[in-house]
Amino acid sequence: MVSTVANVDVKQKDAEQALVVAISCSAVLEDTDDGEVHGVGVAFPLLQAVQNVNRRLVAANSAESLLFDVLLVTTDGRRQQSARIVSSTKHHGLEVSRFCFSGREDFVESLLENRVQLFLSAEPEEASQAWQRGVLSALLGRQTWSSSSEQLRVLLCGGDIFTTPANPTPAAQRFWSQLGAMRGRFGVLDSPVSVSVLTAHGGRQSFGDALATLRSRGLKADEAHCLAGAPRGPILDLLRPHFLLGDGGLER
Repeated sequence: MVSTVANVDVKQKDAEQALVVAISCSAVLEDTDDGEVHGVGVAFPLLQAVQNVNRRLVAANSAESLLFDVLLVTTDGRRQQSARIVSSTKHHGLEVSRFCFSGREDFVESLLENRVQLFLSAEPEEASQAWQRGVLSALLGRQTWSSSSEQLRVLLCGGDIFTTPANPTPAAQRFWSQLGAMRGRFGVLDSPVSVSVLTAHGGRQSFGDALATLRSRGLKADEAHCLAGAPRGPILDLLRPHFLLGDGGLER
């Protein structure tokens, strides 16, 4: 049974306007046996960057409603640790709007019920399960640990940079336009959101097509790289994205 709990310490976002992102609890908090709070996981820099985006948006417009709405989702049935999970996020200064306590067999239901637009996990099986149910998902890799805590870095990669589930949910379909609108709130310089495009194969034609597709979805690339078959490891080391949407995940 899925249990969703609102975080009373965090101002709740406008459900109709916010960009809803769910992150697996195991990627945010390390399950340590000692101490009163969990340690931070691989997604910690990502959450710090997301919070910085929200701060910058509200600083520019106190009535801003296009904000990241972060959900923390348990996928391993740790309902009995709910108090420790909540106190751990507060201890580490993480602004989580809602906590969804579920198990591996029903966590996708919590994503659907909360109209999640993007699900992030460090576990391939979890990301795959969500993807198969129509939820746009991305895998967090080792690059996430060393990513910026000040700027959210999104990398779109592959021949079809807008790869989506076979039967995407309406929420997943809204992700691209909302991300583009959010990026558009900031100028070219000193933006807390960066969107990069990388095509690993093909020449100028496929590269140009990828950029045209990007613009048609309301997104503009801060950086674009055409590798034409070259290894992408050096570019990943340079960009250090928090997550990659497209093929191959963050593995080289």
